[in-house]
Formats: sequence, structure tokens, C-alpha cells
Amino acid sequence: MGIRNLKKITNWEYWPSYLFYVPLLPYAFYLAIKARSFGFFSAVNPGIEGSGHGLESKYKTIQLLPSNYCPKTIYVEKHENIQDILAKISENNIDFPLIIKPDIGFRGLLVTKIKDEIELSVYLKKYNSINLIIQEFVDYQHECGLFYHRIPGEKTGKITSVTLKKYLTIIGDGNSTLLELIMNNERAKHYSEYISEINKDRLQMIPKLNEEVVLNIIGNHSKGTQFINGNHLINSELEHFLDNLNVKIEGWNYGRIDIKYHNFEELMKGENLKIIEVNGIISEPTHIYDPSKGSYFKSLKSIKNHWKIMYVIGVKNKKLKKGNYTNLSYLIAVYFNYKRYLKKVNTLNSKVINSF
Repeated sequence: MGIRNLKKITNWEYWPSYLFYVPLLPYAFYLAIKARSFGFFSAVNPGIEGSGHGLESKYKTIQLLPSNYCPKTIYVEKHENIQDILAKISENNIDFPLIIKPDIGFRGLLVTKIKDEIELSVYLKKYNSINLIIQEFVDYQHECGLFYHRIPGEKTGKITSVTLKKYLTIIGDGNSTLLELIMNNERAKHYSEYISEINKDRLQMIPKLNEEVVLNIIGNHSKGTQFINGNHLINSELEHFLDNLNVKIEGWNYGRIDIKYHNFEELMKGENLKIIEVNGIISEPTHIYDPSKGSYFKSLKSIKNHWKIMYVIGVKNKKLKKGNYTNLSYLIAVYFNYKRYLKKVNTLNSKVINSF
């Protein structure tokens, strides 16, 4: 076993996601018994299909946002003609580069930055049998995830997680090629296959001494982005911003929003930012993946605490007749729909890694 693989095994940051959930299944069963339903979470976010269980339409969900926070976004139906797609891109004043991703997706699944019509055509030839969305590329330097909840009937909510996202970056030494720098970088080499693929046109370039090269701008942990615990940034001003936003997103009580922004001071005021995703019950408090400020067991505890919040909101919404529980057969159907969908995507691209 190589040193690289050993570090991947001993560092829980890289462990498969099921290890963060399987140990908590007894607690999930306890909450279900307490709620008298396995589908209590379906009442948590009545404004989002399935409360945001992962198979909801990203396009429909992002339409819930106030227009000033919503990036320009278009929906692409499967098998749609590329000329019609280009026409919609032009009509919506979306320029290249742009972002394209599945309308149903999770953990950065097939999220790609497209630089021109040729790359768009190549992407569509591979994935035009699934529904997609195209978004403007938001060129703000920073990205974060804010996890928020508000108990129905209460005037204010709480932020329980702030995750600052540091894109995978290497520093040039004036001698080594980009590929050599990737393979010598402790973090980048864990994602070398993916990083090498998306940077294939510049792997042999030699960055200048101290030149900073961003390898990937997709803010997902599975794509190499480093998640940094930013919970020290939680304050009344930030929560006030989320409270104001929450009342404008009908039926959203619990989850994480992913934001690209200019600087954090402006973000707290609700200025110079775009919300690139709204997530529901499948959301993670992603600060748990910062190994410098936590541990595996602290991560489990954080997830458990969030499940308890989800339970409280679901039960309260049911009591207030603002949401309904689903039954076990629905949950089973959701699971098998997920498996079928992922199998289809994997068939389209054998390199897709099932890390969900």
C-alpha cells in the first residue's frame, strides 16, 4: 500500500460518504418512530419537491430565489437541438465561459465549465439524453455554503454551518510542469485523474515562480475543493440576511445555500453575490469536512444534530398543516429512482464516480 493510499485511508476527510451516515441509522429510525412516520422529513421544505431529497429539479428550485440573487439560468430538455440551445443562451445574454450541469445532480455530478461552442457541443453529445441546466459563469472570487434553518412559527432562524471553499490551487516554482506540480501537491494528487482531465490542454506548461494556478473552480469537495470551517463568522448580521432571504423563498425552512461572492462583508449585507444552488434535506453541514477543526466523531454529532432539527421542523409543519409526510413505499421508490438515474449517468460516462 502506497503512502498516498494510506493517507487517504487514515484521513477521514476522504472517506466515502456512507461512513458518515450508516452509524447514525439507528438514530434515524428512532426519529421515524417518534414521528410515527418514515417520511417525516418530506414535510420540512414544502416548497421544494421531496423537500430537496436529491431528485428534485435544480432549475425549479433556483427559480424560488429573488431575481437579484439568481444567476442567469436556462433549462435544457433532453435531446434538445444545439441550435435551439445556442439561441436560448443568446436570448438570455449568457456569455462563454458558462456552467452546465444535470438538472438532477449531487456532489458536483458532471458540473462543467464550458469555454466555447465546441466544448458545449462535445458535452451535449455525451449527455443530451438527460435534462440539463446552463448557468452564467459567476466570476466572483469566493464561494461559501451557509446552512440555515427556521422553525415554523418562529420569526427568526439560525445558521448552523458556514463553509468557506478554497478552490484547488498550486504554486509554480519556475521549473516544473503543471502535471509535475499536481503530482507533487499533497491535495491535488488525490484528485489527479479528474484534475488532469480538465487541465489536459495545459499540463505541460511551466508556471512561473510563485505563480498561482487555479486547477478547478467547481466548489465541491469531491472535485478537490477544500472545505474550511467558517463557523466563527456566524453573527447577527449574517443571520439577519438569511432571515430576510428565507421569507422570500416560499416553503424553504431547512438546508444549505451555496453562494459566490466578492467579499464576506458585502455578503453579510446581501450585496455583490449570486446564489448558485438551494439545497434541502439532503444538505450537509459541510464544515465537518475540515479536519483541522474537527474529528470524525464530531462530524457524526453535527449530522445527528441537524437530523434532529429536521425532525422538529417536519413535525411542526405537519401539525400546522403546512406539509405532509410521505409513506415508506414513496421512500423506496425515491431510492430506486436514484439508483436508476445514477446508472443512466454512469452509462453515459464510465468515469463518473458513484460517491453518493
